[in-house]
Amino acid sequence: MPRLVHIAAAQLGPIARSETRREVIARLLAHLEQAAAMDCHLVVFPELALTTFFPRWYLEDQAEVDAFFEREMPGPETRLLFETAERLKIGFYLGYAELAIESGVIHRYNSSILVGRDGRIIGKYRKVHLPGHSEHEPWRAFQHLEKRYFEAGPEFGVWRAFGGIVGMAICNDRRWPETYRVMALQGAELILIGYNTPVHNPPAPEHDDLSMFHNHLVMQAGAYQNGSWVVGVAKAGGEEGCEMIGGSCIIAPSGEIVAACSTKGDELAIAQCDLDLCISYKNTTFNFARHRQPHTYRLITERAGVVIGV
Repeated sequence: MPRLVHIAAAQLGPIARSETRREVIARLLAHLEQAAAMDCHLVVFPELALTTFFPRWYLEDQAEVDAFFEREMPGPETRLLFETAERLKIGFYLGYAELAIESGVIHRYNSSILVGRDGRIIGKYRKVHLPGHSEHEPWRAFQHLEKRYFEAGPEFGVWRAFGGIVGMAICNDRRWPETYRVMALQGAELILIGYNTPVHNPPAPEHDDLSMFHNHLVMQAGAYQNGSWVVGVAKAGGEEGCEMIGGSCIIAPSGEIVAACSTKGDELAIAQCDLDLCISYKNTTFNFARHRQPHTYRLITERAGVVIGV
């Protein structure tokens, strides 16, 4: 019997720096309502979906930076998202900036959560592969200071949810093959990824014309090589003078894009995803137990004097 999950990739258009949480959350709620009306089970929002992409600015006042962070989830302003999810019986993935106090120490992460159809948090992920730089680089048209504002998360996990095994990643994570492989080795059948990606790459402008090709390439390869569904969802369009790619899509374990957004605004792309489609890939071409030779990889890398994730 098929294990069907009706998924909505909930792309967001630009979020202005002046927009309030309440205004942004109203847009997310509209996505939830629209997706529920089309019998979706799960809505996937972008990275840092509650605010503009603030790492594009060099800010010296920590209080100004911390205004972009959530101190609890759900909090006073986000609680309505959870209540609406419970009312509509629809789950969601949400990317946000997390300020956590652990053992008396403040930590700041680029995080995402997975929320079930009962409005309860199933799991939390903290971004592992932080891109960009940590100091002000005035020559850039805009900054990319994730290394300054966030610390890296510890690991990739998976959770049993929506009838299968679900993993989460964020933006730059999608470019690294070990992201998908580590989750696939834990049985992941559905990998959810939110992103904010500028068209222009200041250190390598020769890549600009390939930004959408590279965006889809890495997610399609990750889906196929690991026999998993992948859902990649953007915040897109011209945001505070920075043009961001869209290209939100849902990718089958075959590597095929089965649904995609066609604009750079608020939009849903919807697909009926059968998690059982993972089985033929995981049991044949990418049967890790039969075909992977991790001991051989270690020997090869040791001889080369490098260490890679296998």
